[in-house]
Amino acid sequence: MSIRILLADDHKMVRRGLQVFLTSQKDMEIIGEASTGQELLEQAASLAPDIVLMDIHMPVMDGIEATRRLAESLPAVKVIVLTSFSDQDHALPAIRAGAKGYLLKDLEPEELANAVRRVHEGKVELHPDIAGQLMNQYIHLYQGNSAPFEADLPSQEPLTRRELDVLRLIAAGMSNRMIADALVITEKTVKTHVTHILSKLDLADRTQAALFAVRNGLDKEA
Repeated sequence: MSIRILLADDHKMVRRGLQVFLTSQKDMEIIGEASTGQELLEQAASLAPDIVLMDIHMPVMDGIEATRRLAESLPAVKVIVLTSFSDQDHALPAIRAGAKGYLLKDLEPEELANAVRRVHEGKVELHPDIAGQLMNQYIHLYQGNSAPFEADLPSQEPLTRRELDVLRLIAAGMSNRMIADALVITEKTVKTHVTHILSKLDLADRTQAALFAVRNGLDKEA
């Protein structure tokens, strides 16, 4: 079954480019387009997309407010913010509003397609710069207070040396491809290590893994 995608961007050329590329993917279908946040909400209510690719700056209603309202009215719809703004003044409100992904428009087309697939599967996709900002934000919020995760390592099977290396590089904000290059292994092997890390530490996604690493001093080379 195809992933049903709704595009929300006030630039027609951007929507056209996304449509041309994403419709070339066998497992994706563009079901509608919107140029304002209000139009997006109306179309989402009638079309019930799986994924919304959401710009932030749009007339009538911006993408952050549209994301917030969409999360309230149609929680099953997953929003990926696709923008050119990489600062935390845009990224953090969007994620708090309910976005499951925050990506920059300069990413490679195949990376976008893979991110759509991963978010559709229930994962979170963040640009490395945004992941780093989130990590710093949480460290600041929880400094001197109760940690968001237990400070002691879980009692399950311990991480291997290579898994610790991968966790350290996740905490540095590296993508799977960057980690593969740094450790001279394949990207597929990195994905396997990430899966094992999340399973062993009972964490939901890479952002939690990065926070866990920092809180437990695992973000530094031994």
